Amino acid sequence: MDPLSLLLLPPRARPRIPLLLRPPTAPAAFARAAAAAAPARLLSPASAVAAEAPRTGENPWSGGAEGEEGRFDWLDQWYPVAPVCDLDPRAPHGKTILGLRVVAWYDRTAGDGEWRVFDDACPHRLAPLSEGRIDDKGRLQCVYHGWCFDGRGSCQFIPQAPALGPPVHKNSKACVAAYPSVVQNNILWFYPRAGAEHEDVLQRKRPPFIPEIDDPSFVTVYGIRDLSYGYDVLVENLMDPAHVPYAHKGLMGRLRKKEDPGRVEFDREGGGPMKMKIEEAGVDGFLSPQENGGYFRYVAPCTFYGSPLPRQEEGEKKKPRIMLVFMCVPVAPGRSRVIWAFPRNVGLWLDKIIPRWYYHIGQNAILDSDIYLLHVEERNFAAAGVENWQKAVYVPTSSDSMVIAFRNWFRKHCKSQVGWAAPTVDQLPATPTKDKLMERYWSHVEQCTSCSAALKAMKALEVALQVAAVAIVGFLTVAKETLVKSVAQRVAVVSAAVLCFAASRWLASFIQKNFYFQDYVHAYK
Repeated sequence: MDPLSLLLLPPRARPRIPLLLRPPTAPAAFARAAAAAAPARLLSPASAVAAEAPRTGENPWSGGAEGEEGRFDWLDQWYPVAPVCDLDPRAPHGKTILGLRVVAWYDRTAGDGEWRVFDDACPHRLAPLSEGRIDDKGRLQCVYHGWCFDGRGSCQFIPQAPALGPPVHKNSKACVAAYPSVVQNNILWFYPRAGAEHEDVLQRKRPPFIPEIDDPSFVTVYGIRDLSYGYDVLVENLMDPAHVPYAHKGLMGRLRKKEDPGRVEFDREGGGPMKMKIEEAGVDGFLSPQENGGYFRYVAPCTFYGSPLPRQEEGEKKKPRIMLVFMCVPVAPGRSRVIWAFPRNVGLWLDKIIPRWYYHIGQNAILDSDIYLLHVEERNFAAAGVENWQKAVYVPTSSDSMVIAFRNWFRKHCKSQVGWAAPTVDQLPATPTKDKLMERYWSHVEQCTSCSAALKAMKALEVALQVAAVAIVGFLTVAKETLVKSVAQRVAVVSAAVLCFAASRWLASFIQKNFYFQDYVHAYK
């Protein structure tokens, strides 16, 4: 999967591979209890893949000594939850981010209303608040025993507590951890540290801001998808344009072959050399100017954005502009989430006639086309040993420059480990069958308001077409001696029934392929 490629289109379980990670994900309340019962220790961060420090004189891995410019603090960052357009304010939404289970909900009692992010665990018996509801007073209610919480995480009501008894709901143990949150660029972000000392974190640092998204002369298409491979594999894949004509063959038009003096062999896919540069590399990421005047920037740990088109210079006449913005979210070992936003100032009229779900059909097909490759690749990296990533790969061309820059950053500032916010499982999940690995409903449709609404409407239309086919046949049976007497009339009625039934079958196939599962076999592309 490559940034530009996403814009171009409107077996058996394997043995589990240990990765020296941490115990299973748990809410903050459980983690605090575990810490109290066990000897104190620091939770070391973890990742599915690690790179070995380069040997002296070994290029292009000359990134300096680990920690030379400081260790990256994974908990002192903002993380995207979801595009606001995909969050229903009438219900809570559960997400796992950085190994931390959180719930996002809309607090309509706060002025004009605000999105809140809490621990996804009721302090009573640790039931998931994401399975709760918003009560008639606008509070988050746990549906296990009815405890209610306001926008600060304070418990406001315990139904089982006598009205004239002690005010047990005011006890600090009845509160749920509330994280700082903000809506920026129409995306909900949260900061994974709770507590009074972090309430004003927005005054110190904000999420990365993309001005084109808020520019009224641009329109933006948003999307979200959960993926069955880890954060580092996701980021590295987005930074790799060379795989596009091969991994996504048949999903986009042929690429223009670049001039390569001396080349005598060409392939049908159109791959070729790519020149890239890396600038401003540091603990916060790097910039990669492209040979055609475009650029891409990585803002650690989540945001990767840029444009394949030349930059707009100050004072220059306004040019057509397309931005590609990706938020790469670490979910758990072997799992990640990508949120995308594609602002553009061309073809604005298209958004008035093309629904968002139609764009997602092509974008999900592209994600599907390399999901199995990356899932297995991650396990091959792990099998080679987390300390041997550099030895396991061979990256001799400049087309891998951004991949190398990311791996250098990941090794140098993170020791090739994600700093999980909660205890995590100590192994990659087993490899499921391809229909489970590439399923679209739970990984995308259920999280996308546009696709879920389209699916509901199409299912209703499918049923309506089937009912119409049966009704037409019934009408013919009843009226064949009265209203439908001629052969031509009977042929017309039968044809209408057949068309309705055929349309319902075609629609069922369309729904299955675009909202549930469609295989992608590279050998036949």
